[in-house]
Amino acid sequence: MSEFDKIMFTAKEASREATTTPGSTTGTFTPATSIAGTDIEKLDIPSFKSVLTSPPPVQYPYRPDQSLKDIPGISYALELFLASHMVESEDYCNKSDVNKERLYFATGYGLIQCVKALMSYADEDILSGIEHTKQGNLIATQHRKKAAFFTSRLAGYVMSSLNTTGVGFIRSMTDVERHAELVYAESLFEKALLGIVYSGDWLAFIKETLNMRTTIQVYRTLHRYINTMDAESVANGGPTEDPSVDVHFRSGVYLGAGMSSLILSLLPTKLLTIIEMFGYKGDRAEALVLLGRAGGWSKDSDEPGVSAAQEGVRRTICDMALLIFHLVLSSFTFDGVDVGLAQKIINWNLKRYPDGVFFLFGAGRASLARSQPLRAIGYYTRAMEVQTQYRNLHHISFWEIAIARMALWHIRGSLEAWEVLQEEATWSKSIYSYGMAVSLLELADALERGEELESEPKANSINEKARTPTTMREEATKLIEQVPGLRQKIAGKSIPLEKFVARKARKYISQDRRLALPMLELAYLALAIAHAPRNVVETKMIPEVNRTLVALDKCKDNTRKYFNGKGFWDDYCLAKLLEGVCKRYVAYPDPDAEVDSGQVSNVPQDQVARESEAAFYGVFEHGPKIEFDHQLVYQAHYELGRLLACQDDIAGATKHFDLVLSGKHLEVGPSGRKGRYSLENALHMRTHAALEALHQKRL
Repeated sequence: MSEFDKIMFTAKEASREATTTPGSTTGTFTPATSIAGTDIEKLDIPSFKSVLTSPPPVQYPYRPDQSLKDIPGISYALELFLASHMVESEDYCNKSDVNKERLYFATGYGLIQCVKALMSYADEDILSGIEHTKQGNLIATQHRKKAAFFTSRLAGYVMSSLNTTGVGFIRSMTDVERHAELVYAESLFEKALLGIVYSGDWLAFIKETLNMRTTIQVYRTLHRYINTMDAESVANGGPTEDPSVDVHFRSGVYLGAGMSSLILSLLPTKLLTIIEMFGYKGDRAEALVLLGRAGGWSKDSDEPGVSAAQEGVRRTICDMALLIFHLVLSSFTFDGVDVGLAQKIINWNLKRYPDGVFFLFGAGRASLARSQPLRAIGYYTRAMEVQTQYRNLHHISFWEIAIARMALWHIRGSLEAWEVLQEEATWSKSIYSYGMAVSLLELADALERGEELESEPKANSINEKARTPTTMREEATKLIEQVPGLRQKIAGKSIPLEKFVARKARKYISQDRRLALPMLELAYLALAIAHAPRNVVETKMIPEVNRTLVALDKCKDNTRKYFNGKGFWDDYCLAKLLEGVCKRYVAYPDPDAEVDSGQVSNVPQDQVARESEAAFYGVFEHGPKIEFDHQLVYQAHYELGRLLACQDDIAGATKHFDLVLSGKHLEVGPSGRKGRYSLENALHMRTHAALEALHQKRL
């Protein structure tokens, strides 16, 4: 059995660790939800199993005052969806709410359409998602308590006993009205999110942003209500959580309040300062606590405090929100990231949903975060095997596999993944085309050098007898020429990475079809170097950089010898930056990396760290000679700051981080370059995050 086959077997076994639900048969899904009134403590079942194994009854005709009786039904639909039975989940929602009039089914179906739209990024899916979330919002509005007239609200601000605003207003509602308030905020958030993605101008963007503001305000009020009720319960000698507030409502408020605060905490400092003037503040620590509270997660236990049978309907979405933060948003932030907690959440949910595609994604991301890309590929491949209904979900796997293959420096494997994305996916054709092109260029170079490529089987879609190095370069050129015209916009703004690859494409054409280290540069930006096994960095990536540096050093005294001097210092600084980054990860692997025993470096840590630092200073020395790629100097300061932080030189790290954020032109004199550089906002965000996380030693 090959190494990859072993990984695939492990991923398959891990996703099927849980036994099947009693009474289930092969090919039949028997989801589990909670039943109101069941004495859970008397049931001898695992924490990841719940007590319902068949579709719950749906009451007809529909009565708005009985709408909460639909919660078991929407829980069933959610479990179908999370178990990779997406079409069955949609069908169940449609059959249960033909007229789209039921509070929970309307919003649940809207959520499914929202997820579909974000997966495909196709205009028709986004418009469909907007329409369904609008319908969910309308149904929620019909179930909400009618707001008081302006004069009554004004009087309520003076006399709180009138209960026309704030916590008093929420307290005066019925249970159905409180849930409707919660569903209203959820559907408004989904509609605003899709509207921001679809909007092509600032007016539409501002409109949806105001909807986000309304959503945040509703969540804040509902959270204050829960805190007030819990405080009164404790004051009266009762439990810490008021039992009159049902668990489904709680999980929704924890989700909304937690996500709102988390999103605000991720905003740039300048923007956050303006927002705080309006009374909004993002508290990341509190946000993570709230999201974890829905499932009862803690650092002290591998098992959650809340079982599947006791949970609120939005508990699993809270779990997924935590995974997104710890495993996806951690790409540009550090403070609060806990990959170990994410792994606990994944392990438990994979017992519950052995074929759950979203948690298999999470397992893949966790493996990549631990610098185990081959294991990650096993999970992503498994995710494609268990779910065939939504092809767009496969594209997420292919994107992740493309990055994981780059981390292994498997050129063929990465090319195959980019090829599928370029042909099928719609999120970013320009990035997919560029990724495929630079893989072709790298493969052509490797074949011409006669290198022995990676040991995994050749990609099925690559016929190397037909694709010679010459034809590969021709195909790459055609792809690169298309890149600038394939860019898209979100809220009227260009996507930063798309702008970057478009600039590189134009540079490739202007430099007579040539780029230096394009695949390794893309691997750096996609964090593939950060998550690469140490031996891959040493034996594959650093030699790649060294070959380029040897060619550059030969022309250092007369740059005209280097392709007529075109882009010499840009290429030199890029090579030095990548040398510094690679050697930094040899000296100090990522803090979450699982370093295998066979990955011990042959070079002493101090020596390779000094070589890394010297490489960054090489970028600073020659930065003033850069013609186009000015971002390299700023990236070098950021990476040197991280290296110094690993060496506990906090003052030195802070100095370089502050330089990145200073707004100074670090690569030229006062009369030099004006304006911005590529990926500036992304680098500023990561630099701010690095400064905030210096005390955590996670750099």
